[in-house]
Amino acid sequence: MAKDYYKTLGVDKSASADEIKKAFRKIAHKHHPDKPGGDEKKFKEANEAYRVLSDDKKRAQYDRFGSAGPNMGGAGAGGFGGFDFSGFQQGSAGGFDFGDIDLGDLFGGGFGGGRRSRRRRGSDIQTRVKISFKDAVFGVKKKIDINHTQLCDECSGTGADNPSDMKTCPECNGQGKIQTQMMGIFATMTECPTCHGSGKIPKSACKKCRGAGVKREKETIEFTIPAGINHGDTLRIEGRGEAIKDGQTGDLYIQIEVEPHKQFTRSGNDLLTAIEIPLSNAVLGTNYTIDMLDESSIDIKIPGGTQHGTKLRVNGKGIDGRSGKGNLIATVKVKIPKKLSKEAKQAVELLQKEGY
Repeated sequence: MAKDYYKTLGVDKSASADEIKKAFRKIAHKHHPDKPGGDEKKFKEANEAYRVLSDDKKRAQYDRFGSAGPNMGGAGAGGFGGFDFSGFQQGSAGGFDFGDIDLGDLFGGGFGGGRRSRRRRGSDIQTRVKISFKDAVFGVKKKIDINHTQLCDECSGTGADNPSDMKTCPECNGQGKIQTQMMGIFATMTECPTCHGSGKIPKSACKKCRGAGVKREKETIEFTIPAGINHGDTLRIEGRGEAIKDGQTGDLYIQIEVEPHKQFTRSGNDLLTAIEIPLSNAVLGTNYTIDMLDESSIDIKIPGGTQHGTKLRVNGKGIDGRSGKGNLIATVKVKIPKKLSKEAKQAVELLQKEGY
């Protein structure tokens, strides 16, 4: 389908280069996808139209052949939020000339989309903790020692000898941002590295942290491991990672390692165990007592004729997890004797004659 680039930009066919630039600037401000209420489709359409109409050679081809002509289709499919910079060189006759369009202003001060600059954030810390199978089932409180940077308690992280005695940052003149050149073509605004965006610096540095605002110390952290946690699960403790001046403290991530149990394993919230009984009990039936993790006991009735590998279920006696209470599942293992007394052997031979 033929595209009307003049209509896309809202200009006449006789529009000057300056009028085309102004029209594109207006549309880009309104529809850039990184701005509230932006429309990515309309922005890309305007970008494609501007690329053609801002280039004298391409505009002449378009006026003669329309959007189906050579080098017309898909002109705006490139990167940087819809802009295609392929073949762009400053001052070249065939390049993509932005003219008086200030990309820093267009995108809200930072090239690549009008997103607000993120607050500086300290690094996260990762560690591991081993717990018993029983503690994983019922939950437990733990303490660990972490060596990490913390906000200086003397200056509350400001780095100032007197937190209320600050002065304007000379690097950015209190603006919190400085202007830099990108690719030597257009200016962008970045966070000031001296004041980290605050616009203020201490008149005199804190004596304890020497102006750093943070100090490295050992801290004992107490936390709760919830009941039903699985081996390999990770707990996140917010704000217990590495602190950073004029920024947000990172988080502490604790990976849980559950030690195996000699009697129980788990499958989801089901508690699994194995019970071994003699051949005679499997044939005749019996009762079996299971000692549980909470030091209680459960009696299970094993009916006569139970086969090796039979699974017996006790509802609601498993692990209390997020998805509900699991079950206790006991797998029967029939123990076959290696040696028999004379009387026992005769009894088994009798069973054999009867076809059992």
